[in-house]
Amino acid sequence: MGMDSGNDRQYAGLLQRDAAGFLMQCDNGARYRLELLRVPVDEVEKRVVITGQVRDDAVLEADGIRLA
Repeated sequence: MGMDSGNDRQYAGLLQRDAAGFLMQCDNGARYRLELLRVPVDEVEKRVVITGQVRDDAVLEADGIRLA
């Protein structure tokens, strides 16, 4: 994960937490495991917008997160 690159996209949805870490349940129905630089405890179970890149069809490398 690093600085914003030309391949980054924004994903909107519900941020969830499970025993293995954090998940993003996107508005379009997609679900991704998140790789994050910081722990977003204040945003859990809230609607967020994540900027990042999808890797391996199931992992979203998050460069940024904000409340929607």
